[in-house]
Amino acid sequence: MTLELEDHDFSLFKEPEDFRPPPPEPKVVTFERKADHISSERENDPQTFNIRLVGFHPLWAHQLWNASKCLSWYLDEHKDLVSNKNVLELGAGGALPSFISFLNGAKKVVITDYPDNDLIENIKYNVQMNLSLKDDCDISNIKILGYLWGSHVGPLLDAISSSQQNSQLMNKRPLYDLIILSDLIFNHSQHSALLKTCEECLEIENGQVLVFFTHHRPWLAYKDMEFFEKAEADGLFKVEKILETVMKPMFEKDRGSDIVRATVHGYRMIRQKNK
Repeated sequence: MTLELEDHDFSLFKEPEDFRPPPPEPKVVTFERKADHISSERENDPQTFNIRLVGFHPLWAHQLWNASKCLSWYLDEHKDLVSNKNVLELGAGGALPSFISFLNGAKKVVITDYPDNDLIENIKYNVQMNLSLKDDCDISNIKILGYLWGSHVGPLLDAISSSQQNSQLMNKRPLYDLIILSDLIFNHSQHSALLKTCEECLEIENGQVLVFFTHHRPWLAYKDMEFFEKAEADGLFKVEKILETVMKPMFEKDRGSDIVRATVHGYRMIRQKNK
């Protein structure tokens, strides 16, 4: 026997409006630049940023991580790393270090995150609210792209090619001087993909990757550090530690040592010539 349902009978399968809690609303986190990092000739630049974060995201883009703050302060203090340089940020989230790179004179800043519309639109919103509404801010040298780590890097390289540079005729695209990774290496399954993208996008002569992170799961700290072991073992990069600073733990009730979860580590990876 076949049971036929009238159209109105399908209402039986609808969830009540209050069956699931609504997704969290986006939140705004304020970041303060350090006054002694702002040069007198740039004193009209923004000194605070209001970074909007998506309400929730499985890739943790709903947090402004301690590593991102420390990396931003570091770039403000070492402006030569970005001045007149091509800068790429992977897994940008709120994109704070990219904004600091832009204000400190980067030639091109390419901001990327997982190709999810909510993430990309949120980055565009942050650029609009923090940079393009400010006087004398020409954001034409900022590009925002969705990008999956380890995939074809053509779009990333095209983003820093000028209209005069026909890469097919010249058989050479420009590469990045600096790549930013802020609290990404906790994703252990993606180490090889991240390194592949860095290798293919970075200038061989003096190209650098800045990797700032916290051991959010202290019992897996050794897995975090395997990122650098692999980078050196493959002969791609020379690795050196450049910073260690203690912040407030991101999640106070998480298990594991408080001091380990509060410490931000900064590493520099310098691109080596292919052997």
